[in-house]
Amino acid sequence: MIQYQDHLRDITEASLAEGFFDGWPNPPSYAVFMQILRNASSCILAKDEQTGKVVGFITALSDGVLTAYIPLLEVVPAYQKQGIGQELTRRMIEKLKGIYMVDLLCDPDLQPFYEKLGMRKAQGMLIRNYEHQSGRTHPQ
Repeated sequence: MIQYQDHLRDITEASLAEGFFDGWPNPPSYAVFMQILRNASSCILAKDEQTGKVVGFITALSDGVLTAYIPLLEVVPAYQKQGIGQELTRRMIEKLKGIYMVDLLCDPDLQPFYEKLGMRKAQGMLIRNYEHQSGRTHPQ
């Protein structure tokens, strides 16, 4: 059974399942992964109650007043296709419902997933510094 939580109490690098950032050529280390979770304005985790491992997460960055951005939604491959990503996204959208702008960028093949959850397609611009894909070496 999957348990959802919106806090990091009792979460350590050891409690993160293997398989996050699947397909990334330069994935973040577990230490950087923990820093990502800690620095997010909001995060929601999916934990396997049997193993105690975090198997999915979603993060948001927000000013808490007008805008929010959802940069990451990840479910380890062994737990995909079980509705975990949908539930994480549903819970985050609910958590951000008083915010005017909730934005998210994704590849076109993922747009139907988010459309089913009430989001709509939009145009955007971005920069990708792939040399920093595993995390900034000197955080500000």
